[in-house]
Amino acid sequence: MATANVASKTVMQRFLDGVEKVGNMVPHPVVIFLILIGIVIVLSAVLGAFGASVTYERINPETHEIEQATAAIRSLVSVEGIRFLYSSLIPNFMSFTAVGLMIAAMIGAGVAEESGLVTALIRKLVIVSPRWALTYILAFVGILASIAADAGYLVLIPLAGVAYLAVGRHPLAGLALGFAAVAAAFTVNMLIKPLDAVLVEFTNDAAHLVDPNRSIGLASNIWFSTASVVFLTIVIAFITDRIIAPRLGEYNPEAAEGSVQPRGATLSEEEARGLRFALYGLVALLAVFLLLTIPSGAPLRNPTTGELIGNSPFMNGLIALIMLIFLVTGWTYGIGAGTMRSLAEVIAAIEKSIKNMGGTIFLFFVLSQFVAYFTYTNIGTVMALSLSGALQAANIGPLPLLIGFIVVVAIIDLLLTGAIAKWAIFAPVFVPLLMKLGVEPEAVLAAYRVGDSPMNAITPLNAYFALVVGFAQKYDKSAGVGTIVSMMLPYVVLMFVLWTGLFAFWKAVGLPWGL
Repeated sequence: MATANVASKTVMQRFLDGVEKVGNMVPHPVVIFLILIGIVIVLSAVLGAFGASVTYERINPETHEIEQATAAIRSLVSVEGIRFLYSSLIPNFMSFTAVGLMIAAMIGAGVAEESGLVTALIRKLVIVSPRWALTYILAFVGILASIAADAGYLVLIPLAGVAYLAVGRHPLAGLALGFAAVAAAFTVNMLIKPLDAVLVEFTNDAAHLVDPNRSIGLASNIWFSTASVVFLTIVIAFITDRIIAPRLGEYNPEAAEGSVQPRGATLSEEEARGLRFALYGLVALLAVFLLLTIPSGAPLRNPTTGELIGNSPFMNGLIALIMLIFLVTGWTYGIGAGTMRSLAEVIAAIEKSIKNMGGTIFLFFVLSQFVAYFTYTNIGTVMALSLSGALQAANIGPLPLLIGFIVVVAIIDLLLTGAIAKWAIFAPVFVPLLMKLGVEPEAVLAAYRVGDSPMNAITPLNAYFALVVGFAQKYDKSAGVGTIVSMMLPYVVLMFVLWTGLFAFWKAVGLPWGL
């Protein structure tokens, strides 16, 4: 990796270089997860032999009723465990949604990239945006990308790398910026997204244990989330410009896999015509989706409630819209620019993008087994409940308890990355506890959002962490796990500390959390 001059490195830069060096000495990610699978098998056998278990209350995801449950360590070397290891191999992979999302997104993204649309759009963005504003724009859009669930990982992160390359900046800094924006701020947005509906529903179920008449709405955190988006945009941009980019230094294209060269920001006549055609294609596609969503009883509305935002076919299948946007605009751009005129060329572009994902798909196969085995053993659940029990027993005030709750959620997020699964465990414990101390449930949910996000950018259990390593290797063939960890550490630490500080200030001043 290209780095700044050794003589000018700060203590932090030298520390991060050390983290990168050590991290890149570890084996291939596939080997790492195979080792972790072995550790989980041994650990489950040892803890299972001692009968480790925890009894707790949880929210049933289907009935939304509070129920007693016991989480006991399940050994993978028991008769049932061995049966699970053998019979779940294919189901584990087939149920790993990241694979389907990645392939669907790359169908469209492959056409957009091969036709030249992505490069032209980035250069257009560079032309119309002041150079200093590019970082802030990418950070802001990356945070808002969570409205499309995991699609931001597949679209925004690589685009951020291309955007930085287009202006002559180190593309790895762009990837780090995109990863931080998409992953480390995943639970907040200026818009209401499907995740909000589930989190709010679980919060209400837990609040009803104390007060059956106390409920919060979908917009209960909207003011805090909106402020967090603006605040985190500034924080992410500052870290990128002041810490990450200076450490990486000048980019050396010779370190890339293949020919990756920055290009000028000027659009050719063919590219300008291609962008006009892409706009026509986008307008036509959006017109079709307006007919499918806006009228009462439209096919993509919820057939029971009629809602569009929330639990509806439109929101549940949003990745299809994203795929079609890239597919249609990429093809129409190719027609206008003369780079992709026939259907055969479109299919060839899709095939090329899918072929390039072969290594990642195999990695996801191994990763899906590890996640399934870890979930089966209940190790993460028992650890989460043990930590929450210790925090619950601590005799501290409401604000310190909320901050302690944020820390516990962040620690557990390294092991259990699913926002919904964790909240199903934490909500019935902490919402009633803090309500009895006079803390509104909106504040507890806001605290959960803060704790659940930053660690997403550094935990290897994030299904897309390995994908970002692959993105980085496009620009630096020597990049590895250590490269990503060393780049993301400043984001994780500073975002966690500063965002927790914003939460504490918000709570201390008594600002409204939402509507």
